[in-house]
Amino acid sequence: MTKLLFQATMLFAGVFAFGQTAREDSTSRRLPNVVLVLTDDMGYGDVGCFGAQDVATPNIDRLAKEGMRFTSFYVAQAVCTASRAALMTGCYANRVGLFGALNHTSTAGIHEDETLLPELCRQRGYATAIYGKWHLGTLPKFNPTRHGFDEYLGIPYSNDNSKFHPSVRDMPPLPLYEGERVMENDSDQAQFTRRFTERAVAFIRRHRERPFFLYVPQVMPHVPIFASKSFQGQSQRGLYGDVIEELDWSVGEITRALAETGLTAQTLVIFASDNGPFLSYGTHAGSAKPLREGKLTTFEGGLRVPCVMRWPGRVPAGAVCDEPAAMIDLLPTLCELTGTRLPDKAIDGRSIRPLLMGEPGARSPHEALFFYAGEELQAVRSGPWKLHFAHRFLTVDGEPGRDGKPANWGKLKPNSITQSGLEGIASRHGYRVERIEKSLFNLADDIGETRNVAAEHPDVVARLEKLAEPVREALGDTLTGRRGNQIRPAGGSISN
Repeated sequence: MTKLLFQATMLFAGVFAFGQTAREDSTSRRLPNVVLVLTDDMGYGDVGCFGAQDVATPNIDRLAKEGMRFTSFYVAQAVCTASRAALMTGCYANRVGLFGALNHTSTAGIHEDETLLPELCRQRGYATAIYGKWHLGTLPKFNPTRHGFDEYLGIPYSNDNSKFHPSVRDMPPLPLYEGERVMENDSDQAQFTRRFTERAVAFIRRHRERPFFLYVPQVMPHVPIFASKSFQGQSQRGLYGDVIEELDWSVGEITRALAETGLTAQTLVIFASDNGPFLSYGTHAGSAKPLREGKLTTFEGGLRVPCVMRWPGRVPAGAVCDEPAAMIDLLPTLCELTGTRLPDKAIDGRSIRPLLMGEPGARSPHEALFFYAGEELQAVRSGPWKLHFAHRFLTVDGEPGRDGKPANWGKLKPNSITQSGLEGIASRHGYRVERIEKSLFNLADDIGETRNVAAEHPDVVARLEKLAEPVREALGDTLTGRRGNQIRPAGGSISN
């Protein structure tokens, strides 16, 4: 009897061990989950691990401590729609015909023939969801549920496209969509961060048994800014700081849900901003320090954003990467990590997996990154060098605004939201138009782009100018009269 009991016990232990090993093998073979949190208009200097001292971001800072901080991470353009189009396609926004910021009058959007990141994820069996701001078209054919997302709760464009716009009157109600249905109009914006976070957490819990791509493009801190009651008055930076601290709370809730479902080690978490801060709004805007300018410009303050990525056991903890990388690189990187075939159409991003994994000697996959504002190729970065071509740009007109009003508030003339060009943007948001001549900056020792060293390095200027030529031919450049021979059309038509 004792011998039989021993044999039975050993048989049970072997079966249990085999089952445990099988489960571990299954877990190790499971495709990684991806959680992408994108804030709106958050500055490079708005996060503790990037230098902020008057706002508490312990959860984002913890991501950096447990993962990698990217200190030279760039968006494709320093404005909402163009930045998001690049993120979703892996292309410079000009390649897919989208730039600027769409609004309620826009008939353009992402083309149905473009293969977006969530569509690629679905090819590998991923569950997909977006909770937050879409901004790639308002017509039904542009709805995210028709472009790879299983679930959608959010708004179609920026939250100032509403009764809260400071200088444009007679704006329509801001719609909140559930899938393809408008479920509310003019929702309480103070609840947006919390509502999107709760949906994200619920999504994680419902899909713990299958891989998922969760995209949380938060509405805040784009003006008008709002924080829920429990965060009001809690920060050292007024309402703007309260908003940032609630966004940090959101990151904490999402990472806590991953931990509680046992998914931390199986999930790549990415945190970034869509562009730099809306500086004209002063106390209701972020900080780009130590960078120059902010949103709507091709200076570092508009394009370089805080970015942190964490994947325990794969991404080295506490690492810092200063190699140039970009939002366009996320799509090809995720395709490589998940074994997904790249889109058939040309893309501009390159996989940064070696950088992300901290491989010795890993370098940026780009010889150069190219920066457009609208249809103007305004700057190029290669290594530590950044060349600005002569162009006009927006800068805050006088003292930044306060309490939700832009600079020069009393002098602004209300105008149509469809008025395009720098002058139209300037008149709506308290900017003035200035000009920079051809200028070369060495970002390694002049991150603030303050000293033009073009005269001292004509060879570098010539090299960067040469690198820009094929990009002008492919994607166009109104500064030099190029039309571009590799531009794909947006869906619908550009009307604003």
